[in-house]
Parts: sequence; structure tokens; C-alpha cells
Amino acid sequence: MANEKNPQNQINIELPEEVAEGIYSNLAIISHSNAEFVIDFIRLVPNVPKAKVKSRIILTPQHAKRLLRALADNVKKFEAQHGAIEEIEQTPPFPMNFNTPKAEA
Repeated sequence: MANEKNPQNQINIELPEEVAEGIYSNLAIISHSNAEFVIDFIRLVPNVPKAKVKSRIILTPQHAKRLLRALADNVKKFEAQHGAIEEIEQTPPFPMNFNTPKAEA
């Protein structure tokens, strides 16, 4: 976050075009050790038995806690502006079935 009173506290962040496009993920798996948290972002595709990890983020426990607070704050702001985010009662069993016909070549 930039501090207008003290320009020495500013960070110049570059966002390359290929990163700016983002990666779609519909599943995240979080694991941890005593030194780090690992978040694997996965894309499940209908009728494909093998899902791929599309991105992996490794965080220190301190950064993981900051991320948790930042996400909670952003969800709160989002819901204040757009209404409550409805949660599904139970996560569907794996693999997810999108009710689409199986592809045939």
C-alpha cells in the first residue's frame, strides 16, 4: 500500500500481461508444515477424471494469516455492496459432475 506522506514506503509492482489474465480455479487444496502454507489452485473439468494444479502459492504462516484477514475483509466489503454470497450446503463429491455429455472424438 502506498504511503503518500512518505514516498520511500511505496512499492512499484509490475503485472505482466500473461499474469494479468489470471488462472481459473474451482478448487483449492491447502496444506501446511511448521514453516509454510501451500495453496494449490486446481481446475476440475467436467467428465475428466484427472484434475490439474494450475498454480501453487507458498506462504509463511504470518503471510497466510494476513491473507486470511485480507480475504475476510474483502468478502465483507463485497457482500456489503452486492449482497450475501450464498454457500452450497455441501461440497459435491469428486469428481464434480457438470451434467454435460462426455466428449467423443
